[in-house]
Amino acid sequence: MLSTQALIDAANAGLAQALATPSGIIALCSAGIAGALVVVSSLVKTMIPLRCLAVGSNLGFLVYGALHPSLLMVLLHGALLPINIVRTAQMVRLTRRVSAAAEASDLSGVWLRPYMRSKRLKAGHVLFHKGETATHLYFLAAGRIEFVEIGEVMEEGRLFGEIAFFAPDKRRSLTARCVTDCNVLRIDELTFKQLYYQNPAFGFEVVTLVAGRLLADRKRLEQQIAVKRQDAISSAAA
Repeated sequence: MLSTQALIDAANAGLAQALATPSGIIALCSAGIAGALVVVSSLVKTMIPLRCLAVGSNLGFLVYGALHPSLLMVLLHGALLPINIVRTAQMVRLTRRVSAAAEASDLSGVWLRPYMRSKRLKAGHVLFHKGETATHLYFLAAGRIEFVEIGEVMEEGRLFGEIAFFAPDKRRSLTARCVTDCNVLRIDELTFKQLYYQNPAFGFEVVTLVAGRLLADRKRLEQQIAVKRQDAISSAAA
């Protein structure tokens, strides 16, 4: 077995050989930067900065592997680099979509469509019943859905089922029935949580949108109560 001194001497000789050429210096600097990025990434709590650091470390190790050279390192980080770039772009795009929707007070939820699964339903199909546990958030892509208990019909292009999805008991407050053939998109709780943990800013913006929906529902209810009171006053005066 090699002694500790022999290992140190071999490492010093390798380092001196690498520093003897410009390509060797570049390779060592790239490896050093990539290693530093890996260390920094262990301290990062949110996913987008973590992905960006991963992209940087992949590039650094790619340069090192190409100049050193090391085929295994080139293959490994050459495979990881496009994955990290794509995932970073997806999360940044989603955050921008949700932020834009929040600024524009767009409660349709169309920004969630790329992460939802489509399902076609026949007229008369009950999507969920009142009192059931909410396991999915929905977007009506085509058709019309009636909320049976209140007799309200929803047109396409709307997000629904979000109140029970975030409620503590996760119980549906209404029954949703297809009035016509419908195309419904849905996202499950696990996928939604993954999006949130990957990018907490996404979760914050979603909460903003849900709060906006609740405020809109409250205003609509207040208007209905005001109309009924006015009708009652008019009836009493007559």
